[in-house]
Amino acid sequence: MSLADLLGVFLMGALWAPAALAQAAPSQLERGNGPEPSTLDAHRCQEVACGNVLRDLYEGLVTEDARGRLVPGMAERWSVSADGRSWTFVLRDNLRWSNGEPIDAGQVVASFRRAFAPATAAPFGELFDALDNAQAVQAGKLPPERLGVSAPDPRSVRFRLNRSASLPALLTLPIAFPVYLPAVETHGAQHTRPGQLVSNGAYRLAAWTPQANLLLEKNPRFHDAAAVAIERVRFQVTEDAAAELQRFAAGDLHITEVVPPQPLASLRARFGSQLRLSPYLGAFWLGLNVTRPPFRSDACATQDCDERALALRRALSMAIDRDKLTRYVTGLGETPAYGIVPPGIAGYVPATTTWATQPQAQREAHARALYRHAGYSSDNPLVIELRYNTSTPHRRLALAVAAMWRQTLGVQVRLRNEEWKVFVQNRKQRTITQVFRGGWIGDLADARNFLAAFGSDGPLNWMGYDDAAYRERLAKADAAKSETARNAWLRAAEQRLLNDDATIPLYFYSSKHLVSRRVRGFESNALDRHASRWLSLTP
Repeated sequence: MSLADLLGVFLMGALWAPAALAQAAPSQLERGNGPEPSTLDAHRCQEVACGNVLRDLYEGLVTEDARGRLVPGMAERWSVSADGRSWTFVLRDNLRWSNGEPIDAGQVVASFRRAFAPATAAPFGELFDALDNAQAVQAGKLPPERLGVSAPDPRSVRFRLNRSASLPALLTLPIAFPVYLPAVETHGAQHTRPGQLVSNGAYRLAAWTPQANLLLEKNPRFHDAAAVAIERVRFQVTEDAAAELQRFAAGDLHITEVVPPQPLASLRARFGSQLRLSPYLGAFWLGLNVTRPPFRSDACATQDCDERALALRRALSMAIDRDKLTRYVTGLGETPAYGIVPPGIAGYVPATTTWATQPQAQREAHARALYRHAGYSSDNPLVIELRYNTSTPHRRLALAVAAMWRQTLGVQVRLRNEEWKVFVQNRKQRTITQVFRGGWIGDLADARNFLAAFGSDGPLNWMGYDDAAYRERLAKADAAKSETARNAWLRAAEQRLLNDDATIPLYFYSSKHLVSRRVRGFESNALDRHASRWLSLTP
């Protein structure tokens, strides 16, 4: 071969390097993942971005298959007592951490105790209120050793509950993942960094470039490693949905986390079967900080003050045209919401606002009357801040809501856009927030999962909602002897919350992704969870 020929081959190789790399390394999955994960500490995770990564890094006693069905995880089997209050999980043989050390039941118990220790401040701890002593341990009233979890032998983990509950579904949450405690003791908060994070799932953390991506590599010590097809997974930070779509179109991503608001017909024409839309157990709402004015009047304690604050909250809710929001602003299968719990949960009939069936013109007229009753007018307009995290869809929605409030009521809205970690912290502190982006993505198919946060002063009660009658209804649901009675009390609790207008429901989610034709094994499911271990890539 001549020098010219050799040079031509070299140049062709350089020109086609991306394609050549794709052929040489067909087993790296590129996933859009939304904002930068706030943490990779499984016990402290509270959002989808970290949950997606953690479900690849870790495995709990129970896990989910590609269709969202509960299947054995670390535990090969489990059983429950006749009264539903004692669960025993039997571990698989030869479970190992990613560093090769063995895993036994004692380590699982110790990890649970760490999860509920007050210093951990696990945000999802309140979802385990059925676990014996869990709330008292998390509040520091009892030592972690009193938590209702024990290890009768090296392969058995036993849970004691104070009421019957669907424990296996709860054990799929990141708070129930085993954390390698020697790394926590040695590195503290830095135990989540590459080279220091020890996990037990299908993948291990190889690299983390802040505000860019996280690279995971296959964990050869995972008990089902032989069935894991993809060698590496890169989770890309993709806060800008429009930019994420362009990266997918350019071939830089195999799966997007979201799809930006665009006409559905044009998306289908452009991407065909790569556009995946399906029902999703998620609710989007705006939260109102009811611990501070103007949504709670601290200037006086009279009933009239409370009525004016309630009138204002309801006026803002009624002034929003949800049909327009879901048709023209979101437009990808979402449905208008007038409640907190989305449809699709077996046996549960969701509650709704008392005015949901009114025509929009009638709602707006009522909203203007309530606005005046609250003490506001064109000469004395309400001035509020609407806070949301960085995201193209969230910005579009905030602009639309602000325009509706201005047009219908004359409200002056200041939009506040914050990076995810800052937004989460401000929302949790309830100090400077007034109206903020809220919502809930179901952790399990249970109405209580959408309602529990409003029943305590925990880190997930971003509005500061405090109502004894609401808590009483939740308690009666927990004590109910039948599923029918339980759902009836949960519905009564949801109705109480809606009547108090502490939140402004906007829409129920649909899951929406762009999925490359190269990806196999991507199955729609109600909780929209897609662990990489179930996926594969065609060449």
